Amino acid sequence: MNPSLVADACVHVVDDDASVRDALGWLLRTRRLLSIPYDSAERFWDEASRWEEPRSPACLLLDVRMPGMSGLALFERLRELDWFDTLPVIFLSGHADVSTAVDAVKRGAYDFCEKPFSDNALVDRVEQALRHAAAVQAQRRSRRELQARVAALTERERDVMRLIASGLPNKLVADELGISVRTVEVHRAHVFDKMGVRSAVELVNLLRGL
Repeated sequence: MNPSLVADACVHVVDDDASVRDALGWLLRTRRLLSIPYDSAERFWDEASRWEEPRSPACLLLDVRMPGMSGLALFERLRELDWFDTLPVIFLSGHADVSTAVDAVKRGAYDFCEKPFSDNALVDRVEQALRHAAAVQAQRRSRRELQARVAALTERERDVMRLIASGLPNKLVADELGISVRTVEVHRAHVFDKMGVRSAVELVNLLRGL
């Protein structure tokens, strides 16, 4: 496995063909990648629909055509989940399904691989998808942490932060809020301390992550 990937990264394999699941499991093990097989879209949906979000970097290898719920139908359900962007979906498609897979990529799937696929090319793409998932999860964690910092501010501190971030100097912030410049300076210091920044420029850059 690529050393940049965490040890608990996981590949979910959804295909009704047991031989395909076994072959993909073996292939992923050659790169020291953990995989979990599912023999139907329904079985994966039953599990994934209960997640708050994937606990570790993960991606989904998804067959387009299966009995019952198709891969495309599962994909459409996953798109409705608020953590959908943390789970890159790579469709496994036969020649007849390529146009369908391409359309799914336009709607947010990570990629598709046409059967029969190149083993190395597929696993390379899986590793790229897992790195992408790790980056998205890190961004979501950072956003939650930032939202928690903002929530920890008092109402007045949020008012001061908003005006500072808009570029107003302390004097104009004081005029806008009807308080003294010294009070603005105190609130400003508290805002910078709670938000973990040292300047208005750093504050503005940080708030862009909201």
